[in-house]
Amino acid sequence: MLGSLRHKVIGQLLQRIRPSFSATRSYASSSSVKEMTVRDALNSALDEEMSADPKVFVMGEEVGEYQGAYKITKGLLDKYGPERVVDTPITEAGFTGIGVGAAYHGLRPVIEFMTFNFSLQAIDHIINSAAKSNYMSAGQISVPIVFRGPNGAAAGVGAQHSQCYAAWYASCPGLKVLAPYSSEDARGLLKAAIRDPDPVVFLENELLYGESFPIPAEALDSSFSLPIGKAKIEREGKDVTIVAYSKMVGYAIQIVESQMAPVGTLIKLRHWGIGTGTDLP
Repeated sequence: MLGSLRHKVIGQLLQRIRPSFSATRSYASSSSVKEMTVRDALNSALDEEMSADPKVFVMGEEVGEYQGAYKITKGLLDKYGPERVVDTPITEAGFTGIGVGAAYHGLRPVIEFMTFNFSLQAIDHIINSAAKSNYMSAGQISVPIVFRGPNGAAAGVGAQHSQCYAAWYASCPGLKVLAPYSSEDARGLLKAAIRDPDPVVFLENELLYGESFPIPAEALDSSFSLPIGKAKIEREGKDVTIVAYSKMVGYAIQIVESQMAPVGTLIKLRHWGIGTGTDLP
């Protein structure tokens, strides 16, 4: 009986990640385009999801009164109040555990780490509780939680604020890992992460927060989201494929558009938000 139950749960998990193997995604396209920073894209996504679903709440250090260390949660405390924008002490293990418990009971927490280096203080909750509960409960427990914050190298910070944890978390079964590049990425993927029934690790890059990107009108609609686990083709080509995620997408685009590429070489650049159990289509 236990064996058949495991097969059933594994089948359900495969159904959840199967869209990741389908065709590459195309982003919104519109003649009406405006500029938006990654910071504003993340803020607007949080605001709209909190407005649409009262079960969504934000918790972390300085997310409320200070409006976020990087101002991602700016304005949310005034709009939604301290019950849904929860300032915490410097206790990553404590507030992450509270968030996982809240997700067990059907809420949709968005847990902010001031830097993902500090998520190591809470890694037991992330990996042994959030990531594994759906499988270990035979599909009876969903854990709709988002762990988000800056990840990887930044400017003028120490080594313990600079490590990239994308590969760490992407190798853990049960987690979906997203690392957006542009404003459209950030907005659409954060919305998808909040709506997802499973735990999502959402890795932002501090150096991208202030960068502006063109964003079409349809991507500003409150219903907009992007599919998790599908690559975006940034440039069409047929000779070389370059795969990148997060800030490295920008450097890859620069290489493609520079004179470094031999004349006549057609380079296909795929932007890949890494995710557990997925591969390039």
